[in-house]
Amino acid sequence: MEEEYDFGFTEDPRFSVERYEEMIRNHDQYFFDAHAFENIIDYYIEKNDPVKALQVVEYARNQHPFAAVFLIKQAQLLVVTNRVSEAFAALDKASLLEASDADIYIIRGNLYESMDRYTEALENYEKALGMAEETDDILLHMAYVYQNMGDYDQAIQYLKQCLEQNMENQDALYELAFCYDVIDNQQESIQFYQQYIDNEPYSYAAWYNLGNAYTKLGLFEKAIDAYDYAILIKDSFASAYFNKGNALVNLEKYAEAIEVYRQTFEYEQPNADTYCAIGECYEKLEQMDEARSFYKKAVRMDSRLADAWFGIGVTLDFEERYFEALHFYKKALDLDAANADYWFAIADAEYKLGHLPEAEQAYDKVVELNPLDVDAWLDYSSILYEQDRLTDAIEVISEAIKNNPEAAELYYRMVAYLFAKGDYNEALSNLELALTSDPDKHYILFDYLPQLQKNKIIMDIINRYMHH
Repeated sequence: MEEEYDFGFTEDPRFSVERYEEMIRNHDQYFFDAHAFENIIDYYIEKNDPVKALQVVEYARNQHPFAAVFLIKQAQLLVVTNRVSEAFAALDKASLLEASDADIYIIRGNLYESMDRYTEALENYEKALGMAEETDDILLHMAYVYQNMGDYDQAIQYLKQCLEQNMENQDALYELAFCYDVIDNQQESIQFYQQYIDNEPYSYAAWYNLGNAYTKLGLFEKAIDAYDYAILIKDSFASAYFNKGNALVNLEKYAEAIEVYRQTFEYEQPNADTYCAIGECYEKLEQMDEARSFYKKAVRMDSRLADAWFGIGVTLDFEERYFEALHFYKKALDLDAANADYWFAIADAEYKLGHLPEAEQAYDKVVELNPLDVDAWLDYSSILYEQDRLTDAIEVISEAIKNNPEAAELYYRMVAYLFAKGDYNEALSNLELALTSDPDKHYILFDYLPQLQKNKIIMDIINRYMHH
């Protein structure tokens, strides 16, 4: 460790670099102490020039053949330039010179990790743990390996150890949230961040992750409180404003949400997602011109943002400009063809334009993509009913019931279609099913066939269920 006792002249790194470059120009050999070489190598690494840095390493190794540090630097640089087997070789040599240098095992662990050789990666990290002074990053890497192996519980243990070593390790805080997410354990996530905050009340990342966990549980009020703390501690924390905006949207506080979304612009460049989110708020407030102008800003920034094209369509649809709306719905669909909401909107617009075959095809697509969408099934069958295609309408509803056996409104609709077709017995047995399922919804029947209110048999059956 000679350089620690070197009270003499340590030259300025820039001066070392200049001398080195002069030596190369003159095809000469100057002597540099180990420390100067390290500075020169770091200078090129910072300039993002690994090839030059590797050149310096060659000179350094010739002048200081027993300094393990240059073999370690060489290995790091070989990793960056994807020369894996050479990197392994350099590490082997380094370990002969300085077997207790933790970096050797950390880099070797990284290499194995990138090759998906998890056992060997973990063995090397374990070795490094015993040697390194600061272990939080090693623990973080061990957690990554366990994540890649799909062992999230184990990963969580290592992330917690990492944070015990270094409360400030932001990566570990966010990774932990990710692991809890994957195993879908928000409860434990919340407990962890609350405890963490008790020790470290000024950790904006912990408050932020706490907010995210509350959001996932649908506890939006609590989430907003947590985001507020994150923002109080770090007022330029754009993600916290954005997620707070989302939480306000979930509470249907659209005007407040718009304010909060706009605050993100003070701290980061406006982006398409935020413009789109503001557009959605204006849409919910039925301020369609405002909404449309924000959706347009969003697509100008990112023409691949399907939701924003869709939003433009929604605002036109609201103004009964169905033909124009369709154009924008289809743009959204081009970007995200399996989106049931887009197909639903298209089906509805085609129907309003009187394009029944197109509407039918689109509804068919909606229920294929999302067979649990009861409204889509009802609308789909309705189009068929309007065209007096009773058998088709009944078929669609029975398919709907297979997928949604709990949905009372489907049975009532079935009763209406069966009556219309004249299948009275079938209709009455479905009426019993509907009333058993949810007697309060029987008005659905009269929406379709008001004349049934004069039918004594039917009114008797309904009254019997209503007074249970």
